[in-house]
Amino acid sequence: MLKKFLYTLWILILVVVVYFSLKNGTYTTFLRSMEDRTFDIRQSVLANSGNKKPSKDIVIVAIDDASYEYILDKYGEWPLPRDIYAKTVDYIELQNPKSIAFDLMFVKSIKSSAGADKALVDVFSKYNNVYTAMNLDDQPEDLRIPAKLPETLNIKIESKTNKVDFDYLEYSNCRTILDGILNTTSNIGMINVLRGDDGVLRKMPLFLKYQGKYYPQLGLKVAMDYLGLKDKKDFYVDKHANMYLTDNKKIHIDNDGSVILNWYGSSGTYQNIPLYKVLKASENNDKNAFDFQNKIVYFGATAASLFDIKTVPIDKVYPGVEVQATYVNNIIDGNLIHKIPSYANIIIGLALVILTVFIVLSIKSMPLALCTSMTAYFAYIMITYYLMKYSNLWIEIITPLSLALLAFIMTVIVKYLIKSRDFDQQYKLATTDGLTELYNHRYFQEQMQMAISHSKRYETVFSLIIIDIDFFKKFNDNFGHQSGDAVLRQVALTLKKNVRATDIVCRYGGEEMSIILPNAGNEEAVSIANKLCSLVASKKFKLSNGRESNVTISLGVSTYGEDGSTTEELISAADKRLYNAKENGRNRVN
Repeated sequence: MLKKFLYTLWILILVVVVYFSLKNGTYTTFLRSMEDRTFDIRQSVLANSGNKKPSKDIVIVAIDDASYEYILDKYGEWPLPRDIYAKTVDYIELQNPKSIAFDLMFVKSIKSSAGADKALVDVFSKYNNVYTAMNLDDQPEDLRIPAKLPETLNIKIESKTNKVDFDYLEYSNCRTILDGILNTTSNIGMINVLRGDDGVLRKMPLFLKYQGKYYPQLGLKVAMDYLGLKDKKDFYVDKHANMYLTDNKKIHIDNDGSVILNWYGSSGTYQNIPLYKVLKASENNDKNAFDFQNKIVYFGATAASLFDIKTVPIDKVYPGVEVQATYVNNIIDGNLIHKIPSYANIIIGLALVILTVFIVLSIKSMPLALCTSMTAYFAYIMITYYLMKYSNLWIEIITPLSLALLAFIMTVIVKYLIKSRDFDQQYKLATTDGLTELYNHRYFQEQMQMAISHSKRYETVFSLIIIDIDFFKKFNDNFGHQSGDAVLRQVALTLKKNVRATDIVCRYGGEEMSIILPNAGNEEAVSIANKLCSLVASKKFKLSNGRESNVTISLGVSTYGEDGSTTEELISAADKRLYNAKENGRNRVN
């Protein structure tokens, strides 16, 4: 358990180091773009599931393709004369709508249409629930001198947070609308949008900055009117980046001063009434053709030829007016998405790292560990989906899973290193004599077979030396078994140090040892044996009681091909020569 904890801690630290070392502009941009795609997928699934229903109190009077054709046929040109909008507003107001909002900008006076402009201005004077749009931009001053906007349009913000960059959406110029409207009503909001680096619109500004003052987005003004907050001009943002509309209703602001939209469905989700039908009903004074009572009525273009088309998470072709409707709907029902802080995503990622390490180290089967890890990751993805579905929370998928996958790879490497080390350890235990640390008899037999196979195949020779420590039994009787063991270890070490790197030194049994000498003929083997015999005889060996003693060895040599071609024949030949060496006075080679 302690080992698992230490491995987990080590991998956790390593993952954090790797993550922050890679966290540069390119890597961060890649992660963000991938995360945006996961958001789009979740939003698409949720929108198609029918779980979220758009408000029935929002109606869109759409300038669709059919209405555009109708206007060209009836009036001979686009845009539609502004007095026609005025008459349409009068017609809709007969049913007491909650508000009427134009996702259209009435810029400049149209030539020979002063009367039409005046009719439209009079509508804004006549009704207090009619809203229109304006746009901020960064056009140079030599193209357009920045206009000073009426004080009635700006709002005040008291902020207690450092999490939001309120200057991110600051503009240096604006495209003003008719002076008559500007000087008549404060029901004017901005319609700037906020696209991602990939061109997808996921967010909308709450307000924008111009000439040091803040101006609300059109959708925010329309939603506040619906909520009975029409006259609110002072806004408070707490330290958690929540902007309060009322004591009980708040909006979470993202770090760039925007809000993240929660989509209800593809284009056409809201009730769309073609403008030409409303125009006909108005001309015929058909008061019962539509139900606008207590509704938010949005005017906007949905025809592709009018170029007010956006790309959003759930659709590549989405009318701007439906974006505005979604924005208003989100604020009204408190359905905006709240993205959790980056540090929270990293903490979640580290939790997945710990879980991954535990799974991989605990499960012996690698396929099962992989399957279990993938199941855990899939479960995490489903949790993020349901949290977005039921709590409107955007919890990241890419950063936590990238940390988890990095941990998985590292843990697998560590696990196989541990296994490799354990295998080496087990192999060493299986092939090595515990006392002398020489290869054991089993390994000796295996290597003899391999040496014979190699010599047969490549027509080479090898030799075998069998060694016996002289008078070892008497040595044990005189000095004790501990001293005997000490001598065995020291003789073994002397042999290992003084043979070739390719030679294999083994403990044959008892006080006997053996050496397999690949590619060594009889003459070379005898020479090596004589060298070893002299080295051992000249060496003082330390005993267990602190004394020293001389030891000698006897050696028998056999060679493949000359003395036999099987293991038994070679061992038998070497054994006979060892016996002869001992019979002829010991401390010699035969």
